[in-house]
Amino acid sequence: MVAKELKRRGFKILYRNYRGPHGGEIDLVCRDRETLVFVEVKTRSSEKYSRPLDAVNRKKQKLIQRGALAWLRLLGLPDLTFRFDVVEVIASKPPEIRLIENAFQMPGWFRY
Repeated sequence: MVAKELKRRGFKILYRNYRGPHGGEIDLVCRDRETLVFVEVKTRSSEKYSRPLDAVNRKKQKLIQRGALAWLRLLGLPDLTFRFDVVEVIASKPPEIRLIENAFQMPGWFRY
C-alpha cells in the first residue's frame, strides 16, 4: 500500500526490506527524481497515544542509517544526494498515509 502511494507520488521503488550484512534495515529504498530515499514505514491502529513517527527514535534511526551505509557501499559510495523519510500509516478505514520527508538526518560528524 505504501509503495503504491509512493509510486503515485513519482517515487521509483528500488528495493523492499533491505537488511545490511552487519545489521541495519531499510523498509523501502527509492528514488525521488535525483535523490536516493531510505524510507521507514510505521503503522499504528490510531494516534491515541502517539504518532507512528515517534517510534523512530535514535536507536531505530541508527539501524536505518547503518542499513543506508551498507546500501551506499553496495553502490561503491557514489556521490549522490540521499535522505531519510518516514511514512506514517494510520490503519483506519480508509487508511491514512502521510509522508514525512527528511524525517531525520545523518549525524553531524558523518561525512559522505
